[in-house]
Amino acid sequence: MKNNKKKVFIAWCIIPALVLFCLFMVYPIIKGFSMSLYSWGGLSDNATFIGFDNFKTLFTDEYFIKSLKNTGFLLLVFPSITIVFSLLLAIFLTQGKLKEKNFYRLVFFFPNVLSMVVIGVLFTYIYDPSIGILNSFFEMLGLESLQLVWLGDPKTVLWALAMAMVWQAVGYYMVIYMAGLDGIPPELYEVADIEGATFWQRFRYVTLPMIWEIVRVTLVFFITGVFNLSFIFVNVMTGGGPDGGSEVLLTYMYKQAFVNSNYGYAMAIGVVIFIMAVGLALILNRITKKSEA
Repeated sequence: MKNNKKKVFIAWCIIPALVLFCLFMVYPIIKGFSMSLYSWGGLSDNATFIGFDNFKTLFTDEYFIKSLKNTGFLLLVFPSITIVFSLLLAIFLTQGKLKEKNFYRLVFFFPNVLSMVVIGVLFTYIYDPSIGILNSFFEMLGLESLQLVWLGDPKTVLWALAMAMVWQAVGYYMVIYMAGLDGIPPELYEVADIEGATFWQRFRYVTLPMIWEIVRVTLVFFITGVFNLSFIFVNVMTGGGPDGGSEVLLTYMYKQAFVNSNYGYAMAIGVVIFIMAVGLALILNRITKKSEA
Protein backbone atom coordinates (compact mmCIF):
# COMPACT_ATOMS: atom_id res chain seq x y z
CA MET A 1 0.00 0.00 0.00
CA LYS A 2 2.82 2.39 0.86
CA ASN A 3 4.53 1.69 -2.47
CA ASN A 4 1.28 2.29 -4.38
CA LYS A 5 0.68 5.58 -2.58
CA LYS A 6 4.24 6.62 -3.32
CA LYS A 7 3.79 5.83 -7.02
CA VAL A 8 0.49 7.75 -7.14
CA PHE A 9 2.12 10.74 -5.44
CA ILE A 10 5.06 10.70 -7.89
CA ALA A 11 2.63 10.41 -10.82
CA TRP A 12 0.62 13.43 -9.66
CA CYS A 13 3.85 15.41 -9.34
CA ILE A 14 5.05 14.45 -12.83
CA ILE A 15 1.78 14.63 -14.81
CA PRO A 16 1.33 18.46 -14.72
CA ALA A 17 4.88 19.07 -15.93
CA LEU A 18 4.51 16.33 -18.56
CA VAL A 19 1.24 17.83 -19.84
CA LEU A 20 2.81 21.28 -20.12
CA PHE A 21 5.87 19.84 -21.85
CA CYS A 22 3.72 18.03 -24.40
CA LEU A 23 1.51 21.08 -24.91
CA PHE A 24 4.25 23.66 -25.38
CA MET A 25 7.11 21.52 -26.75
CA VAL A 26 6.03 18.23 -28.31
CA TYR A 27 2.85 19.46 -30.00
CA PRO A 28 4.50 22.54 -31.64
CA ILE A 29 7.31 20.34 -32.97
CA ILE A 30 4.85 17.84 -34.46
CA LYS A 31 2.71 20.68 -35.85
CA GLY A 32 5.77 22.32 -37.37
CA PHE A 33 6.77 19.09 -39.10
CA SER A 34 3.25 18.65 -40.50
CA MET A 35 2.90 22.28 -41.69
CA SER A 36 6.22 22.03 -43.55
CA LEU A 37 4.40 19.75 -45.99
CA TYR A 38 1.86 22.45 -46.90
CA SER A 39 1.78 25.68 -48.86
CA TRP A 40 0.15 28.07 -46.41
CA GLY A 41 0.00 31.84 -46.12
CA GLY A 42 -0.65 31.78 -42.39
CA LEU A 43 -3.71 34.06 -42.36
CA SER A 44 -6.34 31.67 -43.71
CA ASP A 45 -7.46 28.07 -43.47
CA ASN A 46 -6.48 27.42 -47.09
CA ALA A 47 -3.46 25.17 -46.72
CA THR A 48 -2.51 23.11 -49.77
CA PHE A 49 -0.68 19.83 -49.27
CA ILE A 50 2.46 19.80 -51.44
CA GLY A 51 4.48 17.00 -49.83
CA PHE A 52 8.22 17.59 -49.75
CA ASP A 53 8.22 20.40 -52.32
CA ASN A 54 9.21 22.96 -49.67
CA PHE A 55 12.31 20.92 -48.85
CA LYS A 56 13.17 20.52 -52.54
CA THR A 57 12.93 24.29 -52.94
CA LEU A 58 15.17 24.88 -49.92
CA PHE A 59 18.25 23.40 -51.50
CA THR A 60 17.82 25.41 -54.70
CA ASP A 61 17.23 28.63 -52.74
CA GLU A 62 20.36 30.79 -52.92
CA TYR A 63 19.54 32.71 -49.74
CA PHE A 64 18.78 29.56 -47.77
CA ILE A 65 22.13 28.04 -48.79
CA LYS A 66 23.84 31.28 -47.80
CA SER A 67 22.07 31.39 -44.43
CA LEU A 68 22.96 27.73 -43.85
CA LYS A 69 26.66 28.45 -44.51
CA ASN A 70 26.59 31.53 -42.27
CA THR A 71 25.01 29.54 -39.44
CA GLY A 72 27.63 26.82 -39.90
CA PHE A 73 30.39 29.43 -39.70
CA LEU A 74 29.03 30.78 -36.41
CA LEU A 75 28.62 27.23 -35.07
CA LEU A 76 32.36 26.74 -35.59
CA VAL A 77 33.73 30.15 -34.59
CA PHE A 78 31.53 31.20 -31.65
CA PRO A 79 31.93 28.05 -29.47
CA SER A 80 35.67 27.74 -30.23
CA ILE A 81 36.57 31.29 -29.22
CA THR A 82 34.17 31.41 -26.27
CA ILE A 83 35.45 28.15 -24.77
CA VAL A 84 39.07 29.30 -24.97
CA PHE A 85 38.45 32.73 -23.43
CA SER A 86 36.01 31.55 -20.76
CA LEU A 87 38.30 28.71 -19.66
CA LEU A 88 41.36 30.97 -19.53
CA LEU A 89 39.48 33.59 -17.53
CA ALA A 90 38.07 30.95 -15.17
CA ILE A 91 41.54 29.50 -14.54
CA PHE A 92 43.05 32.96 -14.15
CA LEU A 93 40.43 34.04 -11.58
CA THR A 94 40.36 30.81 -9.57
CA GLN A 95 44.06 29.93 -9.54
CA GLY A 96 45.71 33.30 -10.05
CA LYS A 97 47.02 35.34 -7.14
CA LEU A 98 44.89 38.44 -7.57
CA LYS A 99 43.45 40.52 -4.75
CA GLU A 100 40.78 41.93 -7.09
CA LYS A 101 39.33 38.56 -8.11
CA ASN A 102 35.77 39.41 -7.15
CA PHE A 103 35.94 42.70 -9.03
CA TYR A 104 37.14 41.01 -12.22
CA ARG A 105 34.47 38.33 -11.89
CA LEU A 106 31.85 41.07 -11.80
CA VAL A 107 33.40 42.91 -14.75
CA PHE A 108 33.59 39.83 -16.99
CA PHE A 109 30.09 38.65 -16.06
CA PHE A 110 28.51 42.08 -16.51
CA PRO A 111 27.81 41.74 -20.29
CA ASN A 112 25.62 38.72 -19.55
CA VAL A 113 23.38 40.93 -17.39
CA LEU A 114 22.75 43.39 -20.21
CA SER A 115 19.97 42.94 -22.73
CA MET A 116 21.21 41.34 -25.95
CA VAL A 117 19.44 44.09 -27.88
CA VAL A 118 21.43 46.71 -25.96
CA ILE A 119 24.67 44.83 -26.70
CA GLY A 120 23.74 44.65 -30.37
CA VAL A 121 23.15 48.41 -30.53
CA LEU A 122 26.39 49.02 -28.61
CA PHE A 123 28.47 46.98 -31.07
CA THR A 124 26.72 48.62 -34.01
CA TYR A 125 28.20 51.92 -32.82
CA ILE A 126 31.57 50.30 -32.06
CA TYR A 127 31.77 49.02 -35.65
CA ASP A 128 30.50 52.24 -37.23
CA PRO A 129 33.01 53.14 -39.98
CA SER A 130 32.97 56.89 -39.30
CA ILE A 131 32.33 57.38 -35.56
CA GLY A 132 33.00 53.89 -34.23
CA ILE A 133 35.54 53.24 -31.47
CA LEU A 134 37.25 50.41 -33.36
CA ASN A 135 38.21 52.41 -36.45
CA SER A 136 39.11 55.41 -34.28
CA PHE A 137 41.45 53.16 -32.28
CA PHE A 138 43.22 52.00 -35.45
CA GLU A 139 43.50 55.59 -36.63
CA MET A 140 45.07 56.61 -33.32
CA LEU A 141 47.69 53.87 -33.76
CA GLY A 142 48.36 54.91 -37.35
CA LEU A 143 46.89 51.67 -38.72
CA GLU A 144 44.48 53.21 -41.19
CA SER A 145 44.81 50.13 -43.42
CA LEU A 146 42.88 48.14 -40.78
CA GLN A 147 39.92 50.52 -40.84
CA LEU A 148 37.03 48.66 -42.44
CA VAL A 149 33.29 48.85 -42.94
CA TRP A 150 32.87 45.97 -40.51
CA LEU A 151 29.14 45.41 -40.87
CA GLY A 152 28.98 46.42 -44.52
CA ASP A 153 31.54 44.00 -45.93
CA PRO A 154 30.56 40.34 -46.51
CA LYS A 155 34.13 39.32 -45.63
CA THR A 156 34.04 40.83 -42.13
CA VAL A 157 30.38 40.96 -41.09
CA LEU A 158 30.21 37.42 -39.70
CA TRP A 159 33.42 37.89 -37.73
CA ALA A 160 32.04 41.15 -36.33
CA LEU A 161 28.83 39.41 -35.26
CA ALA A 162 30.77 36.51 -33.76
CA MET A 163 32.90 38.85 -31.62
CA ALA A 164 29.79 40.58 -30.28
CA MET A 165 28.28 37.19 -29.43
CA VAL A 166 31.48 36.08 -27.69
CA TRP A 167 31.63 39.29 -25.62
CA GLN A 168 28.06 38.70 -24.46
CA ALA A 169 28.47 35.01 -23.61
CA VAL A 170 32.01 34.60 -22.29
CA GLY A 171 31.19 35.72 -18.73
CA TYR A 172 28.33 33.25 -18.44
CA TYR A 173 30.47 30.27 -19.39
CA MET A 174 33.32 31.59 -17.29
CA VAL A 175 31.12 31.34 -14.19
CA ILE A 176 30.10 27.78 -15.11
CA TYR A 177 33.72 26.70 -15.52
CA MET A 178 34.73 28.47 -12.33
CA ALA A 179 32.18 26.42 -10.41
CA GLY A 180 33.80 23.27 -11.79
CA LEU A 181 37.33 24.49 -11.07
CA ASP A 182 36.44 25.28 -7.47
CA GLY A 183 35.53 21.61 -7.01
CA ILE A 184 38.98 20.31 -8.02
CA PRO A 185 40.97 19.12 -4.96
CA PRO A 186 44.03 21.39 -4.41
CA GLU A 187 46.11 18.29 -3.68
CA LEU A 188 46.08 17.38 -7.36
CA TYR A 189 47.74 20.66 -8.29
CA GLU A 190 50.24 20.30 -5.45
CA VAL A 191 51.28 16.90 -6.80
CA ALA A 192 51.54 18.35 -10.31
CA ASP A 193 53.76 21.19 -9.03
CA ILE A 194 56.00 18.73 -7.20
CA GLU A 195 56.38 16.76 -10.42
CA GLY A 196 57.37 19.97 -12.20
CA ALA A 197 54.34 20.18 -14.48
CA THR A 198 54.02 23.19 -16.75
CA PHE A 199 50.84 25.26 -17.05
CA TRP A 200 49.79 23.32 -20.17
CA GLN A 201 50.47 19.95 -18.47
CA ARG A 202 48.47 21.00 -15.41
CA PHE A 203 45.61 22.01 -17.67
CA ARG A 204 45.75 18.89 -19.84
CA TYR A 205 46.18 16.23 -17.16
CA VAL A 206 44.45 17.78 -14.15
CA THR A 207 42.09 20.65 -14.98
CA LEU A 208 40.46 19.45 -18.19
CA PRO A 209 39.77 15.84 -17.09
CA MET A 210 38.24 17.08 -13.83
CA ILE A 211 35.82 19.50 -15.53
CA TRP A 212 35.27 17.46 -18.69
CA GLU A 213 31.62 16.68 -17.92
CA ILE A 214 30.91 20.39 -17.48
CA VAL A 215 32.59 21.16 -20.81
CA ARG A 216 30.46 18.49 -22.49
CA VAL A 217 27.27 20.06 -21.15
CA THR A 218 28.27 23.54 -22.28
CA LEU A 219 28.91 22.26 -25.80
CA VAL A 220 25.18 21.58 -26.09
CA PHE A 221 24.47 25.05 -24.68
CA PHE A 222 26.66 26.52 -27.40
CA ILE A 223 24.53 24.96 -30.15
CA THR A 224 21.30 26.50 -28.89
CA GLY A 225 23.20 29.69 -28.06
CA VAL A 226 24.36 30.15 -31.64
CA PHE A 227 20.82 29.92 -33.01
CA ASN A 228 19.32 32.24 -30.38
CA LEU A 229 22.12 34.82 -30.23
CA SER A 230 22.59 35.01 -33.99
CA PHE A 231 18.89 35.71 -34.50
CA ILE A 232 18.94 38.68 -32.11
CA PHE A 233 22.28 40.15 -33.14
CA VAL A 234 21.60 39.85 -36.87
CA ASN A 235 18.19 41.52 -36.49
CA VAL A 236 19.62 44.36 -34.42
CA MET A 237 22.96 44.92 -36.16
CA THR A 238 22.65 44.02 -39.84
CA GLY A 239 19.16 42.83 -40.75
CA GLY A 240 20.79 40.03 -42.72
CA GLY A 241 22.86 42.30 -44.96
CA PRO A 242 24.90 43.07 -46.87
CA ASP A 243 23.18 41.08 -49.65
CA GLY A 244 22.45 38.18 -47.29
CA GLY A 245 26.05 38.10 -46.05
CA SER A 246 24.92 37.83 -42.42
CA GLU A 247 21.62 36.04 -42.92
CA VAL A 248 21.23 33.05 -40.62
CA LEU A 249 18.66 30.27 -40.57
CA LEU A 250 16.41 31.74 -37.88
CA THR A 251 16.30 35.21 -39.42
CA TYR A 252 15.57 33.74 -42.85
CA MET A 253 12.79 31.60 -41.36
CA TYR A 254 11.34 34.68 -39.64
CA LYS A 255 11.34 36.67 -42.88
CA GLN A 256 9.67 33.87 -44.81
CA ALA A 257 6.93 33.59 -42.19
CA PHE A 258 6.25 37.18 -41.15
CA VAL A 259 7.46 39.21 -44.14
CA ASN A 260 6.66 36.94 -47.09
CA SER A 261 3.71 35.17 -45.38
CA ASN A 262 5.09 31.83 -46.52
CA TYR A 263 4.54 29.82 -43.36
CA GLY A 264 4.83 26.38 -44.91
CA TYR A 265 8.25 27.23 -46.31
CA ALA A 266 9.26 28.78 -42.98
CA MET A 267 8.25 25.60 -41.19
CA ALA A 268 10.47 23.61 -43.55
CA ILE A 269 13.38 25.84 -42.52
CA GLY A 270 12.39 25.26 -38.89
CA VAL A 271 12.53 21.50 -39.44
CA VAL A 272 16.05 21.84 -40.84
CA ILE A 273 17.08 23.90 -37.79
CA PHE A 274 15.58 21.30 -35.44
CA ILE A 275 17.36 18.43 -37.19
CA MET A 276 20.64 20.36 -37.19
CA ALA A 277 20.43 21.21 -33.48
CA VAL A 278 19.47 17.70 -32.35
CA GLY A 279 21.92 16.04 -34.74
CA LEU A 280 24.84 18.21 -33.63
CA ALA A 281 24.01 17.64 -29.97
CA LEU A 282 23.99 13.86 -30.48
CA ILE A 283 27.21 13.92 -32.50
CA LEU A 284 28.99 16.06 -29.92
CA ASN A 285 27.79 13.81 -27.12
CA ARG A 286 29.12 10.78 -28.98
CA ILE A 287 32.46 12.37 -29.86
CA THR A 288 33.12 13.68 -26.36
CA LYS A 289 32.28 10.30 -24.85
CA LYS A 290 34.99 8.75 -27.03
CA SER A 291 37.42 11.49 -26.03
CA GLU A 292 36.60 10.90 -22.39
CA ALA A 293 37.36 7.22 -22.69
